[in-house]
Amino acid sequence: MKFNDYRIDPKIKSQLEYMGFKKPTDIQYRCIPHILNGEDVMAVAPTGTGKTAAFVIPIINQLLKSKRKGAGIRALILAPTRELAKQIAEVIDLIAIKTGVSCLGLYGGVEQDSQITALEKRLDVLVATPGRMFDLISQGFIKLDRIECFVIDEADLMLDLGFNRDIQDVLKFLPKRRQTLFFTATVNKKIKSLAYDVVRNAIRIHVSPKNPVSKNVKHAVSFVEMDDKRFFLENLLKEFQDGKFIVFVRTKVRAERVLAAMKRVGVATEALHGGLEQKNRFSILDRFRKGETNILITTDVACRGIDVPEMDYVINYDLPDNPENYVHRCGRTGRGNKKGHAISFCAQNEKTLLVDIENYTGNEIERFDISPRDYKDIVSDSGTEDDWQSMISKNSNPDSWE
Repeated sequence: MKFNDYRIDPKIKSQLEYMGFKKPTDIQYRCIPHILNGEDVMAVAPTGTGKTAAFVIPIINQLLKSKRKGAGIRALILAPTRELAKQIAEVIDLIAIKTGVSCLGLYGGVEQDSQITALEKRLDVLVATPGRMFDLISQGFIKLDRIECFVIDEADLMLDLGFNRDIQDVLKFLPKRRQTLFFTATVNKKIKSLAYDVVRNAIRIHVSPKNPVSKNVKHAVSFVEMDDKRFFLENLLKEFQDGKFIVFVRTKVRAERVLAAMKRVGVATEALHGGLEQKNRFSILDRFRKGETNILITTDVACRGIDVPEMDYVINYDLPDNPENYVHRCGRTGRGNKKGHAISFCAQNEKTLLVDIENYTGNEIERFDISPRDYKDIVSDSGTEDDWQSMISKNSNPDSWE
């Protein structure tokens, strides 16, 4: 089935064709018809499968079809992070560019005056993080009594960040007659409990392969001591200077330290973490998306929902404490039909984390063994670039993709 086959407005079809969207992904194929029919949907799908477009496309179409009943916001999308809220709003603006459907991304960390000005105009879709939204509700700038569609995106992360009470509170402001869409990458008892509070008689859609990590990603791990990781990262980044890298570390302090270490050896990078001002975080992400910088060092603030085109490599400089975050990190590459690589550095005290990751994914990560001599050479900067080249060349062979 192609997007042209759906019962959606020709203006949306025209824009999707311009964007190169021809065939829906699995989650889009299974969700869009139900959303177009006005049904509630609870969808579980791995990161990188196209969940955002799965609800954005039909929501824009439904807003075009339904007659506006007075002033007021017609669709509300809650997102757990500012970066994700901004990205969803940009996707809506892009897909709806020919339709006249208006959207505002609402989040903290920036001045609220321009947001208030936008709220005072005709507005169809509000994409918001809970904090700033409730601030402006309390100030009287937001009313949600005309909402036709309510979306909770990345619901599992919403719970992890402690937004359960906020979600319960927002329900009090919404009309009882509405469509509710619930999207999550993982599911557990808490997620199910929240879903049952929010949706009623929902269509349940579960896209979950045996291995939750995208089949387009090739994985490898090398055992590297914590104090030596910077040498191996330098070696890798210098060997593949044309590649696009996202490097995950555990804390914002680690991010700044790795940034400084790469600067000392002449590798141009930027760091993204929660300790930066919001406008700086957005600017760093924009430069990375546009290709003005090709290496981003970040904490898990960027592991969920952030879509960066043509991402070649994910480097797990530090293994994550939560094995689910390994899946979300690696989901930054191998998106759509693209191939990607996920390379992890595992120190002695991280081996239990590696076991947890392999138990969670159900797959053993391929070991890239480094001989003592090669290890010493990399640390002493005498150069053994062929080792990385050999690994990447091997894993780029189409016959080796699983």
